[in-house]
Amino acid sequence: MGNVDETTPPGTDAAVPKPQNVAVPPPQSFIKSMKNTLKETLFPDDPFRPLKNPNLTRRRKAVLTLQYMFPILEWGPGYSFRFFKSDLIAGITIASLAIPQGISYAKLANLPPILGLYSSFVPPLIYAVMGSSRDVAVGTVAVGSLLMGSMLRNAVSPQQDPKLYLHLAFTATFFAGVFQAALGIFRLGFIVDFLSHATIVGFMGGAATVVSLQQLKGFLGLDKFTQQTDVFSVMHSVFSQTHVWNWESGVMGFLFLVFILASRYFSKKKPKLFWVSAMAPLTSVILASAVVYCTHAHKHGIQVIGLLEKGINPPSLMDLNFNSRYLPTLIKTGIVTGIIALAEGIAAGRSFAMFKNYHIDGNKEMIAFGMMNIAGSCTSSYLTSGPFSRSAVNFNAGCKTAVSNIVMAVAVMMTLLFLTPLFYYTPLVVLSSIIVAAMLGLIDYAAAIHLWHVDKFDFFICIGAYLGVVFADIEVGLVLAVGLSILRVLLFVSRPRTTILGHIPNSKIYRSIDQYRLAVPVPGIVILSINGPIYFANSNYLRERISRCVEDEEEKIKAQGETELHHLILDMSAIGNIDTSGITMLEEVKKVVERKGLKFLLANPGAEVMKKLSKADFVGTTGVYLTVGDAVEACDLALTASSYSMANV
Repeated sequence: MGNVDETTPPGTDAAVPKPQNVAVPPPQSFIKSMKNTLKETLFPDDPFRPLKNPNLTRRRKAVLTLQYMFPILEWGPGYSFRFFKSDLIAGITIASLAIPQGISYAKLANLPPILGLYSSFVPPLIYAVMGSSRDVAVGTVAVGSLLMGSMLRNAVSPQQDPKLYLHLAFTATFFAGVFQAALGIFRLGFIVDFLSHATIVGFMGGAATVVSLQQLKGFLGLDKFTQQTDVFSVMHSVFSQTHVWNWESGVMGFLFLVFILASRYFSKKKPKLFWVSAMAPLTSVILASAVVYCTHAHKHGIQVIGLLEKGINPPSLMDLNFNSRYLPTLIKTGIVTGIIALAEGIAAGRSFAMFKNYHIDGNKEMIAFGMMNIAGSCTSSYLTSGPFSRSAVNFNAGCKTAVSNIVMAVAVMMTLLFLTPLFYYTPLVVLSSIIVAAMLGLIDYAAAIHLWHVDKFDFFICIGAYLGVVFADIEVGLVLAVGLSILRVLLFVSRPRTTILGHIPNSKIYRSIDQYRLAVPVPGIVILSINGPIYFANSNYLRERISRCVEDEEEKIKAQGETELHHLILDMSAIGNIDTSGITMLEEVKKVVERKGLKFLLANPGAEVMKKLSKADFVGTTGVYLTVGDAVEACDLALTASSYSMANV
């Protein structure tokens, strides 16, 4: 292996160093190989590494296991009063945002406003115990709320049967939690990775646009409004009711929207005054409620929330509805909203963990999100996650641990017990202003422009997801976004990049002639590099691509009268794996090029590839070399030997 069969002329042994043979990995049993594969697939972070220490006692292993399951047991014993002061400030700050946002987002899901407060009480307590992020602030999310509302509305009308609709919302939340927890327990978090960055940017931007358009109902004081989310239906509903537009509601909504956006702009200019932006929604609610109360505006067309029940979350375990009539819709809603909630929550956690230089475990986060949604569904809460806007406020407020979520939950509990009557005069239009202000922050123009400059295909995925959500339906947009992402993956797998390599002068390095202008093609030799694994999905494409490269090179040689082609070298450095279809393709390529009078050589195959080639008896019939340089030297040696033999005939 690595040796050339042709006769070596005298004096060339000293000039050409003998190439190193490519090693075949030692054989492994099927069980051991399968075990290693599963470990790398499902446990790449090796979560059980601390338990492998042979010096650990059984009690210590039990403690480590509990700390892994409940991270609060790990950082809790070292918690200090200094940390508590920071968490107290952060918790109160995010509570001031969570209360108005919770009430507003419950509207998007067609649920009673009080559920927005319930959902900011129990779930944050569960996350504080089980979550691994110090910065994620738990609560309801706008996109998840709208998605749940639009999907459940297909099964039952929230206006005609609000009680049944409420029970279905709890059940969908339960299924979302079960799905999220299952992904974490079975280490299947990579499924969420199919939502690429471009997909999320486009989908979130489209959903934010749809949510903002839906708020025209509140801004214009409309009683009847379309249940569809596409822009055409919304615009038709708005302009077909111009005779009932309420200008007072519009003016109030516009003024408070300007106030919230101005406070956000001010906080960005002066980061130390982050609390100005965080307090703006609650301030808007207080001011708007006072204006309505003093002017009796609710008697002149300004719609208000009305009476909110006092008291903490009532149990809702017995309200879960598993009727087979609604089960398919509930499971689909739970899975879709669960994935969206996970994508936003984990992305937020990882972003802020990077700033503070610590690591969060994605699978543990999934379990934490799942358990808090399961617990929430049993305590009159609906879908919760770690919304980026609220987590950003928590981060900027200087939180140190997840105790800030506990402080927020306590503040919400106090509101539920004593302050809910104060929201009676809160106008719905100010809630619409809060929602629009939050949604404008989700439309990331800069990210879309960046995608255009860096990767046009990613940009079109982003725009496709955005247009699908805005002009079709939020579910259609999500399916389109995921479909485009999967198409991108399939294109990468089925159409791997192939490049022609050339020699960098005064070195033993071979690089792409398209990337490096100094790279010079080696006369009489085609060096082809394949950048990706060889599977059944791309073997036919690669067969055609290799044949085309050889034919193109032969035509070029004939046209320019250069040295005839005599060797094809396949650089396998970037080929991480190969299946039987790929090996069959290589065998066919070898036969084709040999019929053309060419020699077929391989350079630098990896361990997994070399193991399979060896088992397929492909190695014994083909020259395999450690580097491209070794293969080229072997070709030169073979040509020299051939010329020597011809000269002695």
